[in-house]
Amino acid sequence: MKNCNAFLSYISAVAVGLAGIALAMPSDVRAQAKGTVIEEIVARVNNDAITLSDVQKADQSLHDEIGHDCQGCAPEKMEELYKEKQKDLLRDLIDQALLVERAKDMGISVDSDLVKRLDEIRRQNNLGSMEEMEKKVEQEGLSWEDLKTQIRNNLQTQEVIRREVGSHINIPSEDVKKYYDEHQKDFVRPEQVVLYEIFLSTEGKSPEEISSVEKKADDLRNRVVKGEDFNEIAKHFSEGSTGKDGGLLGTFERGQLDKQLEEAVFKMDKGQMTPVIQTKTGFEVLKVEAHYEAGLQPQDKVENEIMNRIYAQKMQPTMREYLGQLREQSYVMVKPGYTDSAAVAGASVIQEVAPTPDAADAKKKKKMVKPKVNGQ
Repeated sequence: MKNCNAFLSYISAVAVGLAGIALAMPSDVRAQAKGTVIEEIVARVNNDAITLSDVQKADQSLHDEIGHDCQGCAPEKMEELYKEKQKDLLRDLIDQALLVERAKDMGISVDSDLVKRLDEIRRQNNLGSMEEMEKKVEQEGLSWEDLKTQIRNNLQTQEVIRREVGSHINIPSEDVKKYYDEHQKDFVRPEQVVLYEIFLSTEGKSPEEISSVEKKADDLRNRVVKGEDFNEIAKHFSEGSTGKDGGLLGTFERGQLDKQLEEAVFKMDKGQMTPVIQTKTGFEVLKVEAHYEAGLQPQDKVENEIMNRIYAQKMQPTMREYLGQLREQSYVMVKPGYTDSAAVAGASVIQEVAPTPDAADAKKKKKMVKPKVNGQ
């Protein structure tokens, strides 16, 4: 399955990682009786349980994610990255459970988004049907239902974060100018272009099929010319790995692209598209999202980039504040020998009895206080 391993590690990593988690795993993590593995409950979040197998799956996903993102890294570097992220593993699983429950409390439904996301994955991997994709996913060793649950949880948590955290982060124009003035060296650059693509593969296709692919590429380009959004077209039809990101290919200097592509895009201005270009592996249309001349970039050209940087700086502490509030209003209990690195004072130690539904419901009904950002 094309890009399946990378995709599975990405999804698993997103499903467990929001802001990064701490786990100290005891040596006797697996209990067995007569050859049967007894499921161990590591933590309870209200009436939900985080099991040892959940922790083990998250740990394996973390290994896969680091292996994918740090290809070519020395083993020591990979081990360093693993230890840094692994220490927060249980925290992130608890964060995820809290946010999924919050999404349910808010009545957030992502069913239509889930269908769209699965279809994007299917098309990016050149699979003819959802049934074929399900078989491929199972062959990769992941349960189809688990995959759908992970994606659904990810979509729900993203929406909660957008509504309850991101919407409260304000970036005044004065902050943008201040950042630009203090970091001008970051914006001195060689000539560069930021590119998006719509890619259709011709690998393994007959001459007749290749002709059909070229026509489809022309049709997609014409739809953009007529006013449709390039990024949405890329998300729904591009067959490259960039499709899930709306076709984002990256930022390039002269000499980093194939000569054919370089000659085309460096002549273009922001917002312009290339004609359909045939490459060794398919047909593609490139869009120039930005074209930076060499030297210090003017503030207006890098304003979005600056705002994204400031937003990221503010998001982490605001997110942790919000998750701390969710913890205070929830029953989070952790088994001795495991560590929740974001535990609030007075957090309970897990007892091997079922939580009381009435008590949990009563606490969940407390009013949620939204985090204050910029005094609001």
